Amino acid sequence: MSDIDVGRVRKDFPILTRSVRDGRPLVYLDSANTSQKPLQVIDAIEEFYSRHNANIHRATHQLGEEATEAYEGARLKVAGFIGVADESEVVFTKNISEGINLVAYALGNATLTQPTGPGRPPGTSGPEAERFRVGPGDEIVITEMEHHSNIVPWQLLAQRTGATLRWFGVTDDGRLDLSDVDELINERTKIVAVAHQSNVLGTVNPVREIAAKAHAVGALVLVDGAQAVPQMPVNVAELGADFYGFTAHKLCGPTGIGVLWGRRELLETLPPFLGGGEMIETVAMERSTYAPPPHKFEAGTMPIAEAAGLSAAIDYLRGIGLEEIHAYEHELLAYALERLREVEGLRLLGPAEAVDRGGALSFTLDGLDGREIHPHDVSQVLDAHGVAVRAGHHCARPLHRRFGLTASTRASLYFYNTRAEVDALVDGLRQTQKFFSAA
Repeated sequence: MSDIDVGRVRKDFPILTRSVRDGRPLVYLDSANTSQKPLQVIDAIEEFYSRHNANIHRATHQLGEEATEAYEGARLKVAGFIGVADESEVVFTKNISEGINLVAYALGNATLTQPTGPGRPPGTSGPEAERFRVGPGDEIVITEMEHHSNIVPWQLLAQRTGATLRWFGVTDDGRLDLSDVDELINERTKIVAVAHQSNVLGTVNPVREIAAKAHAVGALVLVDGAQAVPQMPVNVAELGADFYGFTAHKLCGPTGIGVLWGRRELLETLPPFLGGGEMIETVAMERSTYAPPPHKFEAGTMPIAEAAGLSAAIDYLRGIGLEEIHAYEHELLAYALERLREVEGLRLLGPAEAVDRGGALSFTLDGLDGREIHPHDVSQVLDAHGVAVRAGHHCARPLHRRFGLTASTRASLYFYNTRAEVDALVDGLRQTQKFFSAA
């Protein structure tokens, strides 16, 4: 049982007190899309802009030092949050999409690397880079349940390099089909990219098992943790990942900043993704050399205030406890699954029980006449009742095609949601069925 006092927690989120649609109380069930922000995060960003605003690393005045301390302090805090001993393995990006693109770009250009420090002229490559470079004949393995952000960058890499893209299928109950794992992950595999938790199905994937298979053939593993990190304790080393990414705005932090963690030896070996200020060691008209990681991958002015907000979000979640958050969400999820089973004509995508799944609940809904109600219509009627959900393919169109769908409705839970809000969702779904029956 969770010890979370959800009533107290909700007082930290000012937006949860507002009314929408003719004075109805807001029922926010779209946290898989973006989470709401507690006062502690809002105040941290305001504090930065009000008292410490300056650019980082460049200025020697007090404000510059304070801004740098806030930014680099956030990096140190992120490292501890995901179980990393070396904060230089933490790269800040604008979101996880950029982080995945960074890795995909670097693997396709690994022979362009210029290692940090003396020992080799700029622009040359070595065996470290060649070992990770993706080229013709190599294979990239993803899954059918990925967000587009973990599909498109690998498609582009395959098109650019002549590599082959392959993928795991999905079973009828919404889990990865690992029956052909030994055929899919083989001596030609260079990287395996997989979601820790599906943003549509809620499925928590067996990352350790997949990583062990990949490493046995010398392949790298990238894990999309956007949905997992907000909801459960994550230790990237224990997972066996080589790269792990997530985004702040889904874990009570601000938009505009994401995290890519990578093993130090990989970050040192791979080439930079973007060129500009701050990511350099020296610049001459003829050539440039690059700063050590993580700064090699952080070109230009970075999201400094957003880093302060991310730091505050981590403090906030730690203050509640990730284990407690996970336990509470599991209880709420079990209740939601029970209530949704009461709605005739509702088809849930993904595992039917609250085991190895998170709080993303995607479904289709039939009317009282047995005809499917379009997900956009479902969400519109729910919105009229103050219930905020998402409709569409949730940036996972191949997964929807797997289930013969073009779209679904998704309600997603977080630790500030209540059983009463789940009841409001169920009531809204029944009202939707009545509305379209009358029409």
